[in-house]
Amino acid sequence: MNSLDSQVGLTTVDSCFIPLELSSPLPLPEKMDYPFCYEPKDIALKAAELLQATIHRDLEPHHEFGLYESTGIGKMFGVLVVKNHQDQLGYLAAFSGKLGDSNFYPGFVPPVFDTLNPNGFYKIGEQEVNVINRQIEVLQRNPERIQALDILEKTQKRAAADILDLKNQIKAQKEIRKQARIAAEAAFSGLELEEKLAYLNTESIKWHYSLKERQRLWKETIAQLQQKVDQFDEEIDALKLKRRQYSAALQKRLFESYAFLNQHGQYKDLIDIFHIHDDQTPPSGAGECAAPKLFQHAFLHGYQPIAMAEFWWGKSPTSEIRKHRHFYPACNGKCKPILEHMLEDIPIDDNPMLINPALGKSFSVVYEDDYLMVINKPEEFLSVPGKNIMDSVYTRIRNMYLHATGPLIVHRLDMSTSGLLLIAKSKEIHQHLQRQFIQRKVKKRYVAILKGEHLFTEKSGYIDLPLRVDLDDRPRQLVCNQYGKPAQTAWEWIHSKGDEHRLYLYPLTGRTHQLRVHVSHPLGLNLPIKGDDLYGERLDRLYLHAEMLEFMHPITKEVLVVEAAPNF
Repeated sequence: MNSLDSQVGLTTVDSCFIPLELSSPLPLPEKMDYPFCYEPKDIALKAAELLQATIHRDLEPHHEFGLYESTGIGKMFGVLVVKNHQDQLGYLAAFSGKLGDSNFYPGFVPPVFDTLNPNGFYKIGEQEVNVINRQIEVLQRNPERIQALDILEKTQKRAAADILDLKNQIKAQKEIRKQARIAAEAAFSGLELEEKLAYLNTESIKWHYSLKERQRLWKETIAQLQQKVDQFDEEIDALKLKRRQYSAALQKRLFESYAFLNQHGQYKDLIDIFHIHDDQTPPSGAGECAAPKLFQHAFLHGYQPIAMAEFWWGKSPTSEIRKHRHFYPACNGKCKPILEHMLEDIPIDDNPMLINPALGKSFSVVYEDDYLMVINKPEEFLSVPGKNIMDSVYTRIRNMYLHATGPLIVHRLDMSTSGLLLIAKSKEIHQHLQRQFIQRKVKKRYVAILKGEHLFTEKSGYIDLPLRVDLDDRPRQLVCNQYGKPAQTAWEWIHSKGDEHRLYLYPLTGRTHQLRVHVSHPLGLNLPIKGDDLYGERLDRLYLHAEMLEFMHPITKEVLVVEAAPNF
C-alpha cells in the first residue's frame, strides 16, 4: 500500500494538465466510460478535438504518420478529461508506445516506465546482454573453431559415404554368396558341401565384422574431432547460459517496474496483473498503451477521471485496421487486465456487452418445410448463445421445436449482421446442409453500404486477404500472410450517393468478420461498412445484410433460392 500524497507533491505544477475551457457548458458524466466498449462523451470529444489540432500543428511537421507520404505509420492517441484539486476541468493527453525515438513529448503524460532511459537499469542491462552477444559472436567466428567444424563436417560426410559404400559391397557379396550356395548345393554333397557352406558362412562373418570395425574407427575419429569443437563450444554454452539467466532476471525486473496505480494508492505490476509464472511473459507492449498511461498520471496527481477517448491518427498498419481520426476502445488483451485494477471502485458505465441486444426483437420465417427453415435475423441478434448472453436464434428455435435433433444452426451470422440464416430440424439434415457449406456449394449474397470518399472506377472485383484473430484484442481479426487462413470475397458495385456506396458482397470462404475486414482494409476497398463499430465508426446499426441463399434441398434435391431484402 502506498499513499498518493507521499508519492507526489500535489502542489507542484503539472505541465501535462491542460485546462479545458469551453465556450458553452457541456454536461459532465456521472460515471466513467466502460473502456472496452463505449461511445466517447461530448466532453471527451471536445478534448480530443483540441488534441487533434495540437497534433496537426505541432507533431505532423516532425513525425511521419503516413498521411502525406508513403512512409510512416499512424499512432493511437488518447485523452482523459479530469478534475484537479481546485475542481478545475482539464484533460491529459497520451500516445501509445513511443513517439519517434522517445517516450516523452511536451504536453503528453510520461510512460509508466521509461525503457529508453540511457541511465536506467533496462538500457544498462541491454548493453550487458549486447556485450555477451558480442563475446559469443567472437567465439563463434574463431578461425580455429570454424576450421575444426569444417573438418568435423567433412569427416562426417566421408564417414557416411564410406560406410554406405561398404554396406553396398556387403550387399553385393551377400548376393554372390547366395548364388555360390545354390551352386554348391547343386554340385556337392556330404562333407565337401559342408566345407563349402562353412567357408561361405565365414566370409559372411568377416564382412559383418569389417562393417562393425569400420564404424568403430569412424566413430572414434569423429569423437576426437567433436571433442575439439566442444572445447570451443563449452565457453559459448556457458556464455549463452549466462545470457539466458541475465535476460530472465532483467525481464522480471522490467515487469516489476511496470507498476500500475489505482485511486486507493495501490500498485500492481505486470507479474501480478497477468499472473506470470516461470518463463511466461505478459502480452508484448502491455502498459505502453495510451489508456494506462493516462490513468497512471491522473492517480499520481490525485485527479478525478471524468471521461476518456482514444483515436487513431495517420496511416493504418498493414495487418490491423485503423482509420484516421476514428475512435477505438481500449484493447482486451493488453489493457483490460491492467485497467480492471486501475479503475477499481471507480463508478463506470455498465458493460454494454452484458446487455441483451435482442430484447424486444424477433425474427421472421422466410421459408419452412418439414426438414428445414430459413429465417431473417435482425441486426444485433446472436446466432448462438454467447459467453454472457444466452438469448439467440438457437435458443429460440430450440424452444420452438423441442423434439428437433442436432445443432439446428447450419451457419452463423455476426451478431451485428442481419439477414438469412439456415436452420436444420434434424441431425441428418444438418449434416447434409453443412456439407454443402464445407464444399462451398452454397451461394450467398450480402448487401452492404460502405462509407467514405471513394470513386469506383471498377464495377466489380475480388479480394484475397488471409485472416487470423487478433490475440491481443479478440474478436478483432488481422490480415496475416504468415498465419492467416485463406479468405476470398467477390464484390459488385451497385450505386453511390455522396460518401455512401451500396455493394453486393459474395463471400467465397467463411472466416470470422471476413466481409467487414476485407472491405475496410487498405489492401481491400479501404472503405468500412457503415456503422461498423470494430473496423469503422459505430452508428445506429451495421449496414450489412445477408440477402440471398442458394442451396440444394437435402430431400427433394431441388435448388432453393431464398431472398430477403434489407431494411436499409
